[in-house]
Amino acid sequence: MKLPSFSDLSDAGLWVIDQVGDVAEQVLENNVRLGVTGLRRAGKTVFVTSIVDNLLRGARLPFLDAMASGRFQAARLMPQPDADVPRFEIERHLAALTAPEPHWPEPTRGISQLRVAIRYQPGSLIRRRLRPVTTLNLDIVDYPGEWLLDLPLLDQSFAEWSRFTLGLADQPPRTALAEDWRRFVGGLDPAAPADEAAVRQGAALYTEYLHACRRPPHSLSLVQPGRFVEPGDLAGAPLLTFFPLPVPDRHMPRHSLWVLLEERYEAYRRSVVRRFFHDHFARLDRQIVLVDLLGALAAGDRGVADMRAALDASLEAFRHGQGSWLDWITGRRIDRVLFAATKSDHIAAGQHKHLRSLLDSFVAEARNRLRFEGAVVETMALAAVKSTETVTTEHDGRQLACVQGIPVGRDRPTVLYPGDIPDSLADLAAYPERRPNFLEFRPPAGLGRDGRPLPNVRLDQALDYLLGDYLA
Repeated sequence: MKLPSFSDLSDAGLWVIDQVGDVAEQVLENNVRLGVTGLRRAGKTVFVTSIVDNLLRGARLPFLDAMASGRFQAARLMPQPDADVPRFEIERHLAALTAPEPHWPEPTRGISQLRVAIRYQPGSLIRRRLRPVTTLNLDIVDYPGEWLLDLPLLDQSFAEWSRFTLGLADQPPRTALAEDWRRFVGGLDPAAPADEAAVRQGAALYTEYLHACRRPPHSLSLVQPGRFVEPGDLAGAPLLTFFPLPVPDRHMPRHSLWVLLEERYEAYRRSVVRRFFHDHFARLDRQIVLVDLLGALAAGDRGVADMRAALDASLEAFRHGQGSWLDWITGRRIDRVLFAATKSDHIAAGQHKHLRSLLDSFVAEARNRLRFEGAVVETMALAAVKSTETVTTEHDGRQLACVQGIPVGRDRPTVLYPGDIPDSLADLAAYPERRPNFLEFRPPAGLGRDGRPLPNVRLDQALDYLLGDYLA
């Protein structure tokens, strides 16, 4: 048996010292990485903008305990820690919301990051005597929800993914949306020599099918691979030129179409999905997943079913559980996750509890499994920027709770009765077949002119759940 050399032991010792030093630095600096993602049209760009604006201006967060107790002092933007990640363009997004003609900012298409340093007084007397004022460095990592839905691919072979995806495409409304791509695939021989032109055509047809799934009126959420619709810096790369095929019942030749697509799928898993997991997702401490549940309700039963499938896939992606000291060296775990139904201001205030309860029933089974493993998963209904007011009108002798705001594309306020929201899966089954009456509303005029931050619904409660223990 060869004994380790002094050099080997020295290198190992230096590595341990470096790791312990990094841990000590993290404890002293009090850093937290918050992942923000959202399924289609959930409004994550607006959410991040509102978080930062409200922290920098220090108001409209009454249920954030550090602020309610007077311990919050100030916040400011700082240089972000990862120089190779694009910066979240907070100034441009805030300018869109506070313009003379306010409009929703353009959604971000890739990953971005921002650091906010929060100065506060510790809550306990002992900690306050040791350090009267301390700083929490909040690193916000914003990434597309489609990338989150790619993480389950790490446990699927090309054959398994092909079976799942083709089975999904056999279900309406995907059946009609996939018609051109399926017709093309039906004319291919998996054992035939690979032809690059045919591969690129098949990938283009498959990508158009995925885009059609996301567009209204269907607004489907379970879309894989995510980089096909949100390519970021990979647009045009061979990594994005593959598609599922019917699984053959025999071994395929080395240079066949099947083998080429399988190789590109494996390259996608290795170079895109695993890299995202290692470089970004596995480094997160907390996570919020924004969900446009109202949009799924408007899309009907199939939109709701697809949303449930997407939420299940996203829950399976997390590394959960309370970590031991070993996790400080080998990697952190996401120990708190918040699923938030956005745009709650698009329905009357009295319906918010139903919206939250419905989302809660969507994730209840998977959440119970994760709680058993030690993670905490909660749900909430919120609005990152409040764009309507709840008003009461009378119709046929009934008092109806409505919302009033300016719809997108119009210049005058509208009073709208959006209807009642089911509060459970059981009530959803009895939900009327007529789609609810939802509208997209513009940001209200005059935001920021009074020096106050962006108005919101329950943004403070979301922050207290995600950061409250760090600010204790």
